Amino acid sequence: MSSPIQPGSEIDDFTIGERIHAGGMGDIFRVTKPGLDRPLIMKVPRLEPATSESLIAFETEAMIAPTLSGPYVAPFVSASELPRTPYLVFEWIAGQTLEEKLAAGRLACADVAVIGAALADALYSVHQQGVVHLDVKPANVIARSDGSVVLIDFGCAHHRGFPDLLAEETRYAAGSAPYVSPEQLLGVRSDRRSDLFALGVVLYELALGTLPFGEPDADLRNRLWLEPKPPTALMPDFPPSLQEIVLRCLEPRAELRYQSAAHVAFDLRHPDQVALTPRSKKSSRAGLVGQTRRFLRAHAEHAARLRTPPPLLSLTPIVLVAINTARMDDERHPAIRFAISQALALSTEFRLICLSVIPISASSIEHSLKLREWVEPLGLSAPRLSLHAVESDAPADVILELARYNNVDLLVIGAPSGGGRAWSRSTAKAVTAKAQCSVHVVRVPRR
Repeated sequence: MSSPIQPGSEIDDFTIGERIHAGGMGDIFRVTKPGLDRPLIMKVPRLEPATSESLIAFETEAMIAPTLSGPYVAPFVSASELPRTPYLVFEWIAGQTLEEKLAAGRLACADVAVIGAALADALYSVHQQGVVHLDVKPANVIARSDGSVVLIDFGCAHHRGFPDLLAEETRYAAGSAPYVSPEQLLGVRSDRRSDLFALGVVLYELALGTLPFGEPDADLRNRLWLEPKPPTALMPDFPPSLQEIVLRCLEPRAELRYQSAAHVAFDLRHPDQVALTPRSKKSSRAGLVGQTRRFLRAHAEHAARLRTPPPLLSLTPIVLVAINTARMDDERHPAIRFAISQALALSTEFRLICLSVIPISASSIEHSLKLREWVEPLGLSAPRLSLHAVESDAPADVILELARYNNVDLLVIGAPSGGGRAWSRSTAKAVTAKAQCSVHVVRVPRR
């Protein structure tokens, strides 16, 4: 049976326009409302034949959508209340879904990295708001013309502050079969690393035009042990850094994947800084003996571990420190280094971005070497570090833009010397006033 709402009808001052999507779970219509000049869509679940899954998914999205904000989700407008005719209204997002992009063929690896980083940004944003999407797939990602993406359809999602209505609906809770993580198949719905597994599937599909585990068959649990075919087996010139990222996302054990979407975005944007492991060099998956061993381990060990995955590494920060390399004898340097060491002490997965904003006439190579000298006492491994010497006459703008672009969690900057007047004109004040993350302003202790 079709939706109870039909084009031309009216409901709650919304005039129903054309149906732009008809799916198994419901329909989507264009709608208008007096006083709202934004393009709008209305999602309406199918009520017949009766399916508890479609109504629970509707209720789930109705709970979660109003709590989400930011540029990576469709702005929520309105909702009805059951038992009336149920609907959800959102702003219409102009763009192409990744599914539509794939219809034209696989994407170049460089484009996959750009889109993948934008999708990782979106996942990081919703994860920060306490939501795990759990149905990341090309059809649920809209790519805008400016390169950003928007996540849609939160009907499968989990919110840490709300009851999980889908937790008992085991037939439906897993999400879309080709993209579900191993732990989702075993009923785990609260782990954001599940979205990173799905992100890996999407990256693989965008770059290679095929799915890492093939079309799903009757037994999805083979992904508890089945090793995906390495991208280089299908494309010999596949970039090693991108293969490292994709295969790390696709690790069956959540603790071996990335722990934060922000780190995926960072690696996709800085391929030269990706820490390469044997994953990056694989050209074929394990043979019969190797796959048999994986199968036996999965049944003996992995299944139990996946049901209770090791806890998420919640302290996975990206830290940006602004350093004055024009004065390597600056008295603030030891205090800033100490603040950095304290911030990273409890973290097992982190990125440290060291930034020096230098005059336009200065040598970026010289100041990059000074940055390396400055950070050396911290004893950090190269894959954890990113060094940037940027020429600009607007240091606050550079610091803020780099922090935003890299999803920085903590920004560390030295306080100006002198009194209140020095602070009022300082870069530290401008950064603190406008930063979208925490800022640690370091002062030199006075006797």
